[in-house]
Amino acid sequence: MRSVKVFPPLAGEGWSGGGCKVMGVLNITPDSFSDGGHYLALETALRRAETMLAEGAAIIDVGGESTRPGALPVSAQEELDRVLPVVERLVREIPIPISVDTSKPEVIREAARIGAGMINDVRALCLPGALEAAAASGLPVCLMHMQGNPSTMQKEPYYADVLAEVRAFLIERVGACERAGISREQILVDPGFGFGKTLDHNLILLRHLKHFTGLAAGVMVGLSRKSIIGLLLDAPIDKRMAGSLAAAVIAAWQGACIVRVHDVRETVQALRICAAVRAMD
Repeated sequence: MRSVKVFPPLAGEGWSGGGCKVMGVLNITPDSFSDGGHYLALETALRRAETMLAEGAAIIDVGGESTRPGALPVSAQEELDRVLPVVERLVREIPIPISVDTSKPEVIREAARIGAGMINDVRALCLPGALEAAAASGLPVCLMHMQGNPSTMQKEPYYADVLAEVRAFLIERVGACERAGISREQILVDPGFGFGKTLDHNLILLRHLKHFTGLAAGVMVGLSRKSIIGLLLDAPIDKRMAGSLAAAVIAAWQGACIVRVHDVRETVQALRICAAVRAMD
């Protein structure tokens, strides 16, 4: 296995040691909800990664399967064909860690082999073989909550207590990871905004994000351009930057250590203001 560029806060202060970091989104898919089809060519993907690096991204998340509401799954081979050439090139040319957004054990193993620095799984390593593959990789992981699956998750999601149920699921998955040999210091949790949640569910989770900060090494949040922003602002996807920035600042203030975003420069700037105010405590 190649040496990897692991997300910096793992070495020293912990995931939240240096303030909230920005993860740039790079989808190598034809159908992702915001940037689907934009970065299918290898050189285009590399240029986008270079731009996000220059704008202040601390980590870049590469995905080869859309998990937008209504999305259908792709085969492991198709995902490998999309992701591996991009990850291999970025690992070689981009001096920050490269995360891979995947649920499949085959992709986890191959991404680790070519030098990925993190596994970001919307299914929380629940697919057969995924937990074992992640443990064998030695990489940090992010475990996300999702009710149902992408093709059905937004069809009348229901919780008796969304905060308690999401928290209980993540506690169980962190425990499963620890039993498999992944230390708590290498685990992030993500409440899964927009993944089987109504607007009210999302708002409750964001308002009470601090309930998740003690479950593992830190909390990662993905709210950028999502339907929660569109519904609150009555705005199409390409008009949701202001709302996304507000959500990122709220998440950081509530204890998130990584925000996963499309608009890197603007989010980095907004988080600097947030950090400056918090430093006055």
